[in-house]
Amino acid sequence: MTEYGRGPGSEPWHPEDPLYGDGGWGGQQAASGPSPYGGQGQYHPQQPQHPQQAQYDDWNTGQQQAYGQQQYGGPAGQQQYDAGPEQQYNGGAPEQHYQGGWDTGQQGHAAYGVDPSDPYANQPGGYGAESPDYYGTPDAYPPPEPPSRRRPEPEPEKDWDPGPDQGEHAFFSGADDEDDYDDEPGRRGGRGDRRGGRGGKKPKKRRSGCACLVVTLVFAGGLGGVGYFGYQFYQDRFGTSPDYAGEGTGIATVDIPKGAGGYVIGQKLKEAGVVKSVDAFVSAQAQNPDGNTIQEGVYVLKKEMSARSAVELMLSPKSRNNLIIPEGKRNSWVYKQIDSRLKVKNGTTESVAKKEFKSLGLPDWANTNKDIKDPLEGFLYPSSYPVAEGQKPADVLKKMVAQSSEKYDELGLKAKAAQLNLKDPLQVLTVASLVQAEGKYKHDFDKVATVVYNRLKPNNTETYGLLDFDSTVNYAKAESTLETGTVDDLRKFDDPYNTYKIKGLPPGPIGNPGDEALKSALNPAKGNWYYFVSINADQTLFAETNKEHERNRQKYLEEQKKNSG
Repeated sequence: MTEYGRGPGSEPWHPEDPLYGDGGWGGQQAASGPSPYGGQGQYHPQQPQHPQQAQYDDWNTGQQQAYGQQQYGGPAGQQQYDAGPEQQYNGGAPEQHYQGGWDTGQQGHAAYGVDPSDPYANQPGGYGAESPDYYGTPDAYPPPEPPSRRRPEPEPEKDWDPGPDQGEHAFFSGADDEDDYDDEPGRRGGRGDRRGGRGGKKPKKRRSGCACLVVTLVFAGGLGGVGYFGYQFYQDRFGTSPDYAGEGTGIATVDIPKGAGGYVIGQKLKEAGVVKSVDAFVSAQAQNPDGNTIQEGVYVLKKEMSARSAVELMLSPKSRNNLIIPEGKRNSWVYKQIDSRLKVKNGTTESVAKKEFKSLGLPDWANTNKDIKDPLEGFLYPSSYPVAEGQKPADVLKKMVAQSSEKYDELGLKAKAAQLNLKDPLQVLTVASLVQAEGKYKHDFDKVATVVYNRLKPNNTETYGLLDFDSTVNYAKAESTLETGTVDDLRKFDDPYNTYKIKGLPPGPIGNPGDEALKSALNPAKGNWYYFVSINADQTLFAETNKEHERNRQKYLEEQKKNSG
């Protein structure tokens, strides 16, 4: 490599290089100028002069002014640089001789074409005085003008559409909608042209005043909701619950469902107009020592009572309007009681029971015998039921049937039938009704149930499958008497329920058995008894043979004679 990074290649430096023409390779010297290397330059390139040749000459002149007076061992143009022995280059051109001298730029230049790949072509040089220094002149930093003479900088014009979601106006602007336009002279070809020939008119977007109203309503609603719930919270924790004063007036009937707690009872009372608020009732119930003993049923109360008065009246027996069905009562008795409490015509409830029994919720195993006199017999379980004026007979019956079915499922009648050699749960219920009717005292129920099951055995030699119960005859005749007649007369009585004539169980229950009779029917005592007779409340005599039974009957007659005398 030669000095300043020049390579030995054949390509000349670019004409705009600041050191162009400083004696690189001899081919750049003028044809007739004296060679500073000890000989005449003989290289005459036969290329047409480039139009920029004059520019190169001017630039070279500037270089001479910048560097020509520097001394490197001699005057300008004759600087001597000893590069060693004289070097000769024979490249097919006339011989040229170099002595290592520096070219000061005073020689002529050969014309070169513009290099298309040179990015610096046609640009001024970057060294020395080749271009003026703008920042070195007074114009680079002009003095500030007075405020009165300053001109505001023009705002840059936006040639873009922000879209429908980013309008040009503020959210709460009252500007017109897109049907209003402003004429803007000089904006031809702007957005107006792109919007279908509206010219220089630009639509002014408007935010509807409804937006402000909606936001205001939202804030107002939020504050109102917070205030309301805050007030409710304060009332629940620290305020006094709304309540009436006094013992009330008029009459209100309230049906309290089974298992209802304080809030449910309070809601029922509020709906009936008895108390003013649920919270007032719950508070009064909690303050009463017996408040939690309020049972299900129908209560006859007054309207607009204080919560304290309502609790006290509900704890009093005189407010209860429940129908209590005793154990063993037949449906005929129950129907009459319902009619009376509902204040409807006699026979109304019985008619509904027989006509609408399929829609009253009976279990699927009920009514399996076509000879059943009353489909609901045995399904009006002995208990306390709310029955009051204003209710419908069908609704009352549905509650009774539902409670009976629930009880029978709880006792497992369906599962026990096969174990007791009975056809279905209905027969289990029928046995329980017989135990209830025939057994005079509950402590005898288990043995009475055994008598029933022993008599049902077809191979027994005492009754030969006949029950011989007066209770079934009384049911068939709708009577209740001990004077049913002689055995011979009873065997002539033709009725499916006459167990003196028909072997086995009657078609269905003959009453509504209670818990003790049901449990005894499900779990009879072990024994071979076929007969029994109750002498008094403390003694019932059981016998395995008819002969033994006749002795027991004599004891019964003696006891009756003694009590009557």
